[in-house]
Amino acid sequence: MPRTTQGPIRVTVWGENVHESRDETVRKIYPDTMHETIAAALRDKLGAEVVVRTATLQDPEHGLTEEVLADTDVLTWWGHAAHGDVDDAVVERVQQHVLSGMGLIALHSAHFSKIFIKLMGTTCSLDWRAENDRELIWTVAAGHPIAQGVPHPLVIEREEMYGELFDIPQPDELVFVSSFSGGEVFRSGCCYRRGQGRVFYFRPGDQEYPTYHQPEVQQIIANAAKWAAPVVPRQLPTVHHRGTPGWFEKA
Repeated sequence: MPRTTQGPIRVTVWGENVHESRDETVRKIYPDTMHETIAAALRDKLGAEVVVRTATLQDPEHGLTEEVLADTDVLTWWGHAAHGDVDDAVVERVQQHVLSGMGLIALHSAHFSKIFIKLMGTTCSLDWRAENDRELIWTVAAGHPIAQGVPHPLVIEREEMYGELFDIPQPDELVFVSSFSGGEVFRSGCCYRRGQGRVFYFRPGDQEYPTYHQPEVQQIIANAAKWAAPVVPRQLPTVHHRGTPGWFEKA
């Protein structure tokens, strides 16, 4: 059922679940999987304000059936190794729910996910360097709800580098910018409106680093879930055809 403004936020945490299944290095960092780590963090940070379920690429319909999406206020998405394996029909279904008001949080390499590219309408390509780098996340919109309780700067001691140019549309709101040891900068916290839905892209979270165990990162994702949740009943806009000239004068 569509959520009203009352009751907990219903979050579905979607994970590709490929690296955790095949890579021992990732299993050591995330023994409970990345998606379950993110889900547990949301429950810890938001408590009774949230109800969280998880879904993965390997589930029937990737766990994103019409019934699940209709019962989801905010969908978080982490993918990396298997973007092309996501069924186009599921992507279309997710897009329709975003346009009708469901929130979407795209994490790290989800910039190359089919759903994020579809919603942005650009290549979403970027520069990157896979090595132990220090990331500084600078808040550039101090009053934004997603930035609440976040240190300035937020220091992530070990991460993969993403750098500009990031081929995305100009964000409606830019909340965070990252800098790295090579002098690179990156728009790392970007807010968009698509139809009735809110979309947030958040950069950190390479599978080879324990980023999603960091409390400050968890706080940002929790803040984003609250920001992205719909505040009115979800629906696609109704289009009326006015076939008779001068209808507005006769009303």
